[in-house]
Amino acid sequence: MNHDVAVLIGRFQPFHAGHFSLIASALDRAERLLLLLGSHRCAPDTRNPWSSEERERMIRASLPADWQRRLEVIPIRDHLYSDNLWLAEVQQKVLAATDEEDRVLLVGHRKDRSSYYLDLFPQWDFQDVPLNSDVHSTTIRQAYFSGADDSQWASHVPEAVRAFLTDYRETGRYRWLRQEADYIAGYRQLWSVAPYPPTFVTTDAVVVQSGHVLVVRRRVRPGQGLIALPGGYLNQKEMVVEGMLRELREETGLKVPKPVLEGSIADRHVFDAPGRSQRGRVITHAFLIQLKGGVLPSVRGGDDAEKAFWMPLADIYAHEDTFFEDHIQIIQHFISRI
Repeated sequence: MNHDVAVLIGRFQPFHAGHFSLIASALDRAERLLLLLGSHRCAPDTRNPWSSEERERMIRASLPADWQRRLEVIPIRDHLYSDNLWLAEVQQKVLAATDEEDRVLLVGHRKDRSSYYLDLFPQWDFQDVPLNSDVHSTTIRQAYFSGADDSQWASHVPEAVRAFLTDYRETGRYRWLRQEADYIAGYRQLWSVAPYPPTFVTTDAVVVQSGHVLVVRRRVRPGQGLIALPGGYLNQKEMVVEGMLRELREETGLKVPKPVLEGSIADRHVFDAPGRSQRGRVITHAFLIQLKGGVLPSVRGGDDAEKAFWMPLADIYAHEDTFFEDHIQIIQHFISRI
């Protein structure tokens, strides 16, 4: 062993045979392994269906006991719009788990453009490890949530993961995710005849007053039941600001005069991470509306919103795993500037 600590970064949604080979290679080269588990506290969807705790359980159940003793699992959050914030969190977590004199090795596999992060840690040695399997987590999830025969995914995961996923199919969460998967598949099919891959434009409103942010609970799929910002698709003949104000009123019934809302726009930003939505390429124009302090205006759910309510800013992190798509990160972007 040439290194004291190996670092392996991934989402492991789910843990499969290729991941097992990466861990084996890492533990051949280092005494300890820090497994950084990405997408921590994301709301469940068909891309990130399992929590950090569930994924750690799957991983540990798949490994020999002596490997488990050398393994530390460290959850890390996603930062879609700031590589620097993500890098800082990774570096901080690794520094906290190592000694100054430890020799650190980053282990990974360059599978596609999404592996660019492997080049962002010049302070560590790097080992590119080829996988002994050509299966991908995406393929496994697609087969699993489509209700396909087990033969299409079960042979690619360790026995412990296979047992977990078999039992998971009996849960209400699996049934909810199956419905989400069916909706998204149907949505994409509707647009499959378009001459070019479509790009959708939406708006979102981040309305803040007296230490609260205005949110809704989604009535419809995708993300039915999740917390979201009031917003929606832009109409063909609308300016972006007009679309944002229309959706805000339709979904929350916010009784603040339009001129006051327009005059209270404090910031705006485009959020365009290519993978921000499961529906396809969705670019949203988000606006920060900072209302003067006082009694919170009454709101009520309408249109696509089952419910509208004011959430204390202090509570958003406690509920971050129930926010739709990247809406928690949109809120974080704006409130860090207030």
